[in-house]
Amino acid sequence: MLFVLIALWAIAAILWLSDRRSDINRRLGAVAFCGGAGALAAVLDLSWIPAAAEAGMSASNRQLLYYVQAASSLLSYYGLPYFFLLFALAYHRIRMPAAMYRLVQWLLVIPALLCLLLTPPYNELYPITFTIVVWWAVPFILFGTALILMKRQPYAALSRRHWIVCSAVLPPVLFSMVMNYVLPSTGMLRMWVYNTWFVGLGATVFVVGLFTYGFMGVRVLIDRRRFDTTYRAVTSGTAILNHAIKNDAAKMRLFSEKMKTYAIETNQAELLADIETVLSASKHMQDMVGRVHQRTEDLMLRPQREPLADVVLRTVKPIEALHKRVTFYLALEEGWSGMIDSAQIGEALGNLVVNALEAMKGEGDLRITLTEQKRELVIEVRDSGPGMDKNQIAKAFEPFYTTKAGSGANFGLGLPYAFQVMRKHKGALHVMSRPGHGTSVLMTFPKKGIQAARIETPAKKGGEAHVVD
Repeated sequence: MLFVLIALWAIAAILWLSDRRSDINRRLGAVAFCGGAGALAAVLDLSWIPAAAEAGMSASNRQLLYYVQAASSLLSYYGLPYFFLLFALAYHRIRMPAAMYRLVQWLLVIPALLCLLLTPPYNELYPITFTIVVWWAVPFILFGTALILMKRQPYAALSRRHWIVCSAVLPPVLFSMVMNYVLPSTGMLRMWVYNTWFVGLGATVFVVGLFTYGFMGVRVLIDRRRFDTTYRAVTSGTAILNHAIKNDAAKMRLFSEKMKTYAIETNQAELLADIETVLSASKHMQDMVGRVHQRTEDLMLRPQREPLADVVLRTVKPIEALHKRVTFYLALEEGWSGMIDSAQIGEALGNLVVNALEAMKGEGDLRITLTEQKRELVIEVRDSGPGMDKNQIAKAFEPFYTTKAGSGANFGLGLPYAFQVMRKHKGALHVMSRPGHGTSVLMTFPKKGIQAARIETPAKKGGEAHVVD
C-alpha cells in the first residue's frame, strides 16, 4: 500500500502543479489524492500504528495516528466518488447555465454529508456503512464513467490522449468501486488490499502517456517550458546579433559607397563590380539577420474583436491565387468572433499554409477548416504531402529545425512562431502526421481565452465551403 500512496499522491501533485487553473486537472488530482488517502489509512492500520505500539509510543500519540487514519479513510470512501463525478462533469461538460453547474456541484456533496452525520462513526472493521453508501457511490462512479466514455474527439491526436486518460483512470476507479463499495456491502470486507494491481496499471499508463502523447496537457506543459526556454535564448541571441551586424553592415555600406564613388570617378570597372558585390552581400546579411530577429522577438499582442473566418480568408486568398496546381478546400464556420491579434494570427496561419505548400512541392490538396468544438474553436490546415515521422514531429517546434534542406530563405521558425502566437492567445498548436499520409496542424482557441462570441448573419448561417480546382 505504500507504493499506492506514493504513486497516487505523486500523480495528484503533477496534475495540480501542471495547470492550477484547469478544473479537469484539479478534480482528477483530487480523485488521486483521495485514493492516496485510502492507501495512507491502510498503511497506518497495517504498519505504522502497530510499529508505534511496539516502539513504546505513548497512547495519546497513537490516538492521534488513529484520528489521521480515520480521517484519511473517510476522505477516501466519501471523496473518491464525489470528485470522480466532478471530474467527469468537467471533462465532458454538459451544456447548462453556469449557475446551475455550480448548484449541481453543491447538491452532489449532500449524500456524503448525510452519511457522515447520520450513520455510525468510523471504526476499523466498518469505516463506513457500506450498505447505505453503495447506493449513491456506485451510481456516481458509473454515471461519471459513462460521461467520460461518451466524450468524442474529432481529431486523431486529441482522440489518442482521450483514450490514454480512459485507460489510466477508469480501470482503477471501477475496480476500486467493486472492492471498496460493492463487495463490502455484501459482507466481504477489507477487499481494498487488491487495489494495488489496478492502481499500478493506471500509474504505468499515466507515466507512458506523460512521455508520449501527453496526459491532461501535462506533456504539453513540459514541452512548452522547454520551447519557451529555447525561444528566449534565441530571442536574446538574435537581438544581440542583429544589433551588432546592423552596426557593422552600416559601416560596410558607408565605406563601400565611398569606394564606389571613387571607382566611378576613376573609371575602374573591375573595382566597381567588386564593391557592388560587397554592398549586395552586406545588404543580404543584414536582411537575413533582421528576418530572424523579427520572427524571434517577444510577441506583443494587440487584441481586437475580429471574425475568425474573415482572418482565415484574408490570409489564404492571396496565397491561393499564386498556386494554381493546388486544390484549396475551405470550410469555415461563420459567425464566430474573438479578441485576437489578427495580424499575428494571420502571420501564423500563413506560415502553416506555406509550410504545407512547400511539403507538397506545389501540388496536391490543401484543406483549411474552421470548426466549433464544445470549448474551443479550431483552425485546421491539412495537406496531402509526404508527412512526418515521430522524430520529425518532436523537433518541429524547435527554432531553426527544418526538413526543407537547401532552402536558404527558410529558417525553421514558422512553427515555433505559430506556437508562440497560439500560446499568447491561451491556445495550443497540435501537429498530427504519418509518413505517406500528409500532415494536419490544429490551431485551437479556447472560447473563454479569446472571449469568443457567436453572431448569426442574416445573409448566411453555418459553414461555407469553398473549392478551387
